[in-house]
Amino acid sequence: MIQLIIGDKGKGKTKILLEKANNAADTANGNVVFLDKDNSHMYELKNKIRLVNTSEYFVSAPIEFAGFVAGLISADHDLEELFIDRLLKVASCEAADIADVLTKIDKVTDQYNVKCTINISITEDQLPEAFKAAVIESL
Repeated sequence: MIQLIIGDKGKGKTKILLEKANNAADTANGNVVFLDKDNSHMYELKNKIRLVNTSEYFVSAPIEFAGFVAGLISADHDLEELFIDRLLKVASCEAADIADVLTKIDKVTDQYNVKCTINISITEDQLPEAFKAAVIESL
């Protein structure tokens, strides 16, 4: 299951995502993982959350990122919540290509019962129709 936080760049999406991740760390029975393109939010996350810097794993295409997410889930059977900051950057994709990545992430998180919250710098009119119901915050 995916949930989306969308809006233009600089509107405060990351702050909301960090808050949700920290709240999840307090209530989760399993593991919580936060994916980002760098380590800039390391000190804003609770120490129970595993921060994964995707740039260290040579992810350079949308299909690679979808595979990376599937690999994380397959390697951690206790993964309960996954947070992805700046999807367009970490997945190396454009707004027009987002549907395929979101579809793959949605399928694998549904299959393994992982709640996934994603921050995307995209407006609602750019978001594919199939994912508009997944929006929990639109800034």
